[in-house]
Amino acid sequence: MVTVNSYAESTEVASKVAQYILNIQDSVLATSSEFHIAISGGSLGKVLKAGLIDNESIRSKVQWSKWKVYFSDERLVPLDHEDSNYGLFNKLVLEALGHAGVPGPTVFTINESLLHDTDTTTDAEIAKEYESFLPSTIDLVLLGCGPDGHTASLFPGHKLLNERSVKIATISDSPKPPSRRITFTFPVLEAAKNIAFVAEGAGKAPILKEIFESEESQLPSALVSKLNVPVTWFTNDDAIKGVNIPK
Repeated sequence: MVTVNSYAESTEVASKVAQYILNIQDSVLATSSEFHIAISGGSLGKVLKAGLIDNESIRSKVQWSKWKVYFSDERLVPLDHEDSNYGLFNKLVLEALGHAGVPGPTVFTINESLLHDTDTTTDAEIAKEYESFLPSTIDLVLLGCGPDGHTASLFPGHKLLNERSVKIATISDSPKPPSRRITFTFPVLEAAKNIAFVAEGAGKAPILKEIFESEESQLPSALVSKLNVPVTWFTNDDAIKGVNIPK
């Protein structure tokens, strides 16, 4: 089932995303001691900072110490590199928690010691180790949607869309730099309890039009939306202007 929530301002999008996360957190922690959440990079980090860190009323309700944080994809670069998804999350969220003296979440990162500038044979080792960190199911996977319809590091027409033998796959030919990455594959997404997309800006309207209006779309974000998992989209009004959203 797909639900689409659209708001006029980005500040409201961030607030609603944060409240959504909080609701799932509370539901999970009512019966479990851990909340497993996966995040992606890009603009999502800013949304999380605005919604979970800068919003005081929500910030006080986040049980960070019970969070287990994974990355739906990661660029195979050092963790302090400007392209690192962990690096962005660290800068926008973890450092803020540290400055406030708040115990942070447990965060699962790639093994930096296995990175190699030119030898890609270690990439498979990084992916295999990261896969070993994953629980059988993730409570919430937060995703973005690129202007080409990609999500995580699953790109349109790429062979990884058919990957079912591993949960974490390597990619060495990403059309978006950096070219070397690891990414969730569909078995992880199919097993998730909840999935949410955050997509903002008028530049996303053409691709969202295809995702929501074409039942035959093979775009990665469209394929994820069709999974038998509760999928929620959070957009601003510009992103769905002129888009016919099915009821």
